[in-house]
Amino acid sequence: MTVGFVGIHYPHPTHFDDFIARVNQAVEVLRTTPGCLSAACWVTADDDAVVSTAQFASDEALMASFAAAGEAGVDFAYDERERLPRQVLTLRPR
Repeated sequence: MTVGFVGIHYPHPTHFDDFIARVNQAVEVLRTTPGCLSAACWVTADDDAVVSTAQFASDEALMASFAAAGEAGVDFAYDERERLPRQVLTLRPR
């Protein structure tokens, strides 16, 4: 069963462009992992949030893809660069 992933990130304005670069780095690595069907970086129309989306072939593919990205040095840290807690959603088809 396919699995969707959405991460909503609220970087401080001074870190906004850096955060987009971080998410795009993650997207590029995730796209190369087995079982990743798609991955993208979005910005809300009001430039308030950076949204990462991905779709995976299975829960196992999602977990393996994020593990591979971490091993590749992708920065997933939540820290003072974000002004609000990020929201992470895992989605299932109906």
